Amino acid sequence: MVSVVIDEAYIDFSNEESWVSKLSDYPNLIVTQTLSKAYGMAGIRLGICVASKEIISVLNKIKPPYNVNELTQQRALERVLNEQRVKDEVKSILEERNNLVEELATLPYVEKVYKTDANFILTLVDDATQRYNELLKMGIVVRNRTTQPLCENTLRFTVGTPAENKKLLDALKILPK
Repeated sequence: MVSVVIDEAYIDFSNEESWVSKLSDYPNLIVTQTLSKAYGMAGIRLGICVASKEIISVLNKIKPPYNVNELTQQRALERVLNEQRVKDEVKSILEERNNLVEELATLPYVEKVYKTDANFILTLVDDATQRYNELLKMGIVVRNRTTQPLCENTLRFTVGTPAENKKLLDALKILPK
């Protein structure tokens, strides 16, 4: 049997339903998620794998018996059990993302704002390296994706706090056209 792995790292920011609900329909399906994005715990490097009992049984045979340390487990539990706070944070990120998408689309050097179901926005700009360097000089770090396949002249903006996003937009609005 061939397994199919679906990475749902950004599922919390999407309107789409998780494939976890379809596991009973697809015994070869493996769904992975992470606590790095919506839960804001990239530093603990903890992910989730959901699959059939048969697949999990095979995975348990090949993973170390104590692969998640006690401190990581404690921190993850604290965060996961604070469900309302995480929901509020995701709601804020979604609102900020929508605002950023609207504002980015109005900038004269932004040629396209790509649809996103993540906590970041990818944009096609006139000259990504120039825009990246201009922002860097103002103390704002974004990701220049120009060197990635099919991403020439693209910048990736991570959705931050309202104050961070305002600082970003203020800087973007004063860049030369």
